[in-house]
Amino acid sequence: MAYPDHLEALNKAFSGIGVDENSLISIVANSNHEHKKSFRKGCSKLFIEDQNGFERMDQSIIKNLKLEFKRFRDAVVLSLLHPWERDARLIEKAMKKGQKHYDVIVEIACTRSSNELLGARKAYHSLFHHSVEEHLATHVKGCERKLLVALVSAYRYEGPKVNEDVVKSEAEILSNAIKNADKRKPIEDEDTIMILATRSKPHLKAVYEHYNKICDKSLTEILDAGLSVDGDEESKRAVTRVIVTQREALVKEGYAPNKIQGILTGHYKDFILGSLAREEMNKPL
Repeated sequence: MAYPDHLEALNKAFSGIGVDENSLISIVANSNHEHKKSFRKGCSKLFIEDQNGFERMDQSIIKNLKLEFKRFRDAVVLSLLHPWERDARLIEKAMKKGQKHYDVIVEIACTRSSNELLGARKAYHSLFHHSVEEHLATHVKGCERKLLVALVSAYRYEGPKVNEDVVKSEAEILSNAIKNADKRKPIEDEDTIMILATRSKPHLKAVYEHYNKICDKSLTEILDAGLSVDGDEESKRAVTRVIVTQREALVKEGYAPNKIQGILTGHYKDFILGSLAREEMNKPL
């Protein structure tokens, strides 16, 4: 392969979400000192030249590359863990990271079945020798504490029955809570917490249809936000977490793998596409 082709392939290997490991092995392992010097000169995305003519990699780029290399590893680890252990560890990690990561706890509490969430709570006992409710009550100091404890404690009804009169009434309650947010945060309102933490998913879906602003983003919207090379790191991590932990729901929603075909790279891309394809094959006709 001629040098210009090497340079183009090297730039392409780092251009998506994840990295193209096979191309990197082929290029770097077969490159001599002069080749690598030319790479540093030609890869302006990765290297900058200072006033002394020294080509160096910016620290922020090094950090980003490390994140891209570990993306495949993180996806594999999440996939291999027992679902209960996986969710327990995700909750504990989000709790430790603080307020900006509480959305992970909400995501798990609201997307798992009652038995799956109960299983995660049991796993949390075994892994961390405390209940998840106890840790949340101890470590979360803000107004989110009551809602988070209520969400992870829930054992929701999972049948199809929905009372339309109650749905309309509770949509109005949520509407008022949001309208009065300048006086009191909705997540501090006892009725709001009761609705979000105890009602069944069909019930909440019906409430959402009556007041469509109750939720910010759907699963597919979260993925679309993360499927950008320029997206923030938390959105990209959410792509891995949501696909690995909720691929069945994504396939049911009709989330098309071609949305990620062109943006993911390397083993990470193969793993993610393979996970979705396997779920698609198992979907009932």
